[in-house]
Order: sequence, then structure tokens, then C-alpha cells
Amino acid sequence: MPDHRFQRGPALRRWVVSLVDMHFTYIIRSLKTGRYYIGSTNDVPERLSRHNGGKNKSTKSGVPWELVKVEEYGTRQEAYKREFQIKSYKGGEAFKKLIN
Repeated sequence: MPDHRFQRGPALRRWVVSLVDMHFTYIIRSLKTGRYYIGSTNDVPERLSRHNGGKNKSTKSGVPWELVKVEEYGTRQEAYKREFQIKSYKGGEAFKKLIN
């Protein structure tokens, strides 16, 4: 990644905005149950913290969770699309290949 500490103006603003606009699809695994959860967010550490804090109804019973995989996308729509694609083959061979 280029060093933008000394740049000013439109180029720096575009770079900062591109970081803010990143979205991620993630897979976590419960260390308690071995179950997987697939989601998308623009802040993976904060989202994992919420899962491990029991603040998500669907993952509360599986605390603690570990991050297994993260994929980066330029838009929220791309991240959602990938989330649902992964969910469509969860448990199958394609899912096993993805997490290994």
C-alpha cells in the first residue's frame, strides 16, 4: 500500500474513502460447538467482538467464536452476494474447500 502520509488533496481523500467503503464477507467457527456462521460487515474486528460478546441472537449459544476466513469487497452488495453464495453451499464440498 502506498504511503499517503505526506499527500494532500483529492488523491488522499479517494484513498481514505476507499478504505472506509470496504466490505467483507467472513466465516467464523464456534469453539464450543464447531458450528460455522457466515456474515458480512464493514468492520470485521467489531463484528467478531459482537459475536463473542453474545450480542447476536443467532450466535450467542456458540461463544467463543474464531475467525476462519475473510474476503474483501468494494461494495456492500458484492459482500452480501458472496455471503449468500457461500450459504448456498454451506456444508458441501465447496464449503469445505473454502475453509481449508
